[in-house]
Amino acid sequence: MKAVSVVTIKKELKHRSSEELLELCLRLSKFKKENKELLTYLLFESHDESGYIQTVKAEIDEQFETINTNSYFYIKKSIRKILRNIKKYARYSLKKETEVELLLYFCTILKDFKPSIFKNTTLTNLYDRQIIAIKKIVEKLHEDLQYDYNLELEILEDASHNARVYRL
Repeated sequence: MKAVSVVTIKKELKHRSSEELLELCLRLSKFKKENKELLTYLLFESHDESGYIQTVKAEIDEQFETINTNSYFYIKKSIRKILRNIKKYARYSLKKETEVELLLYFCTILKDFKPSIFKNTTLTNLYDRQIIAIKKIVEKLHEDLQYDYNLELEILEDASHNARVYRL
């Protein structure tokens, strides 16, 4: 079966009653965990974005605590998984400020992670790519927010630069 376009789905949903829409949403939530998570965000957390960010940050903390630090292979796997989750949570919100907040938090924790990520090229590159991604998003935000976020970015970039110099 081939899925139809979003436009087609939207047109069809306009012809459904509110009871039918409710049934469709509930049925959709049963199929994939992401559907249920998105509905949870939209129904319970979208009205309090700062609370949502704090909840996600707490989950990030928990995930970083459970990382197996025996080898960089396991560290890389775990950090990529955490980053995938952050991107997913940012997609739920659709607010660029939320995405920047979460990525800045991720990079801050990553910068201070032990063993140092700067001793591993792959993790260093991952860190650098996130810094670049944050910069691109920040450019599109309001000037006041740009200033605040750029201050945080400078701190992260300085730490990255100092770690590289120390490593050499």
